[in-house]
Amino acid sequence: MTRWTRALGATLLCLPMLAQALQLAGVEVPRQVSVQGIEQPLLLNGAGVRKKFFVKVYVAGLYLPQPQRDAAQLLAAPPPNRVLMHFVHSEVSREKMDAAWLDGFEANLGQAQFSALRPRLQQFMDLFGTLYQGDRVWLDHLPGQGTRVSINGELRGVVPGSDFNAALLAVWLGAEPVTDSLKKGLLGADR
Repeated sequence: MTRWTRALGATLLCLPMLAQALQLAGVEVPRQVSVQGIEQPLLLNGAGVRKKFFVKVYVAGLYLPQPQRDAAQLLAAPPPNRVLMHFVHSEVSREKMDAAWLDGFEANLGQAQFSALRPRLQQFMDLFGTLYQGDRVWLDHLPGQGTRVSINGELRGVVPGSDFNAALLAVWLGAEPVTDSLKKGLLGADR
């Protein structure tokens, strides 16, 4: 058997594993997604579990056109992307979600930038209600349009601006992420 034949055989054996979804906290995270309005499929860059005080809140996945490990580059010029949030905690109230969004934006933005984005952040927060175990949130960045928010497949609205999407990504990937372990997971550091 030639080296080429062995390599081909090994590659073919690995194909089913590449197509399988990643399993995290009992949630299947697809390796690839098709997003309406984005021409090419997006690939799972990384995933992780958002924990607060040892409680698993949601599983998050970051999807990009191609792998990216540099958070600063992603935040400087966000490509088309999707952030998946699959809730695993029994209930997260709207008030807790609002507080978490505010904390994440404030921690990662300067005062002037936060003030400038505050009206769009409020528009974004108004798209959410209380979230329950099994709820899926998709945050899709469509360059030239904005960040489209869907919950359980239902379109809730679009918040304009790539600057808003960069600020949103900073909640997970900025200098003060919600957790360091989730940032590393989304950047694929543990893969």
